[in-house]
Amino acid sequence: MPNSFKSSESYLISSESVTEGHPDKLCDQISDAILDAMLAGDPHAHVACEVAAAMGMVFVLGEVTCDTYVEIPEVVRNVIREVGYTKPEYGFDYRTCGVLVSLNQQSPDIAAGVKESLEVRTSETADAVLDGTGAGDQGMMVGFACRETPELMPLPISLAHKLCRRLAEVRKDGTLPYLRPDGKSQVTVEYEHGKPKRVVNIVIAAQHDPGVERPTIERDVKRHVVEPVIPPEFMTADTPLFVNSAGQFVIGGPVSDTGFTGRKIIVDSYGTVCPHGGGAFSGKDPTKVDRSAAYMARYAAKNVVAAGLADRVQLQVAYTIGKSLPLSLSVETLGTGKVPDTVIQDLVQKHFDFRPEAIIQYLGLRNPQYRQVAAYGHFGRPDIDLPWERTDKADILRSEAGV
Repeated sequence: MPNSFKSSESYLISSESVTEGHPDKLCDQISDAILDAMLAGDPHAHVACEVAAAMGMVFVLGEVTCDTYVEIPEVVRNVIREVGYTKPEYGFDYRTCGVLVSLNQQSPDIAAGVKESLEVRTSETADAVLDGTGAGDQGMMVGFACRETPELMPLPISLAHKLCRRLAEVRKDGTLPYLRPDGKSQVTVEYEHGKPKRVVNIVIAAQHDPGVERPTIERDVKRHVVEPVIPPEFMTADTPLFVNSAGQFVIGGPVSDTGFTGRKIIVDSYGTVCPHGGGAFSGKDPTKVDRSAAYMARYAAKNVVAAGLADRVQLQVAYTIGKSLPLSLSVETLGTGKVPDTVIQDLVQKHFDFRPEAIIQYLGLRNPQYRQVAAYGHFGRPDIDLPWERTDKADILRSEAGV
């Protein structure tokens, strides 16, 4: 991929998504449903909840410190039921799967650094509230926004998510009753002069009942999934569509592939258009900057693009455990800035507070809200009112930048 999106050369970008019934995404949703349940009873709960799912079993693992009780097996089974694993013939269903829980208290060393930040421990002038919460771990987080879609997301990942959402819709509303919960999508887009030109190919994997012929699935998926989602200006009748390329996809979900929380971090964020710090989101309370700072970085990047300061923005922030203030914050507009990157960076640092407690309070991150983003992306979700997707700072950024 060229460094500057003003480049005249043509290049391809591919991104994928997975349905809510994919085994990894099932685990993400269970982790976040447990987190939501704990935050509902104790907004200050410290949660690091990992889930693994295999044939007939769900394992809930991690470290939790909270002042509430959650019936975890019930939460697990409710998620599995709502996703659609409701029939014994799927080989995995909410009634009969085993649920094993192994949750310990958060490490006291980590808890001490989160509860009282380095700034508070070493300075008499620190803000006891906003400086009080230290980052839950070291790490790097990336925020991104661009003008390719109304939600200011890259087109490839946006289309991939919409295809998977549509797969779930036609399964649940009975349009294609033979579909099962597992599925994936992949979209390749050709860019020219830094702008999307056409969809080069589309890949769909759709789990289905036995006895349904592949030509039938391919025809139905094209008619009821692909054509309603892909804008006609980006594809033609000859655009290659690959549906269940292996021939059939009857055995799926945790029966065919072990699922784990946090294995779809690129699906969760922006696809392949920008780097990723490496930390997963699901199952983590907002003192974990893997989650909260990634949300704040998206919020800042989206407002910069909405303000017209750049067509594409990539923002990176880094932390060390126990310290409130980030170690670094950088802005890169990939050659699309209307003002110098240094001006944008100064505005971001002025108007966006990246201290963990400030992020938590401003974005309302102690509210239960996380299961709804555990499938189909944490960013670019016009179907949900997410605080980190608002553009309420665009006007002041535009005014102060003089654009």
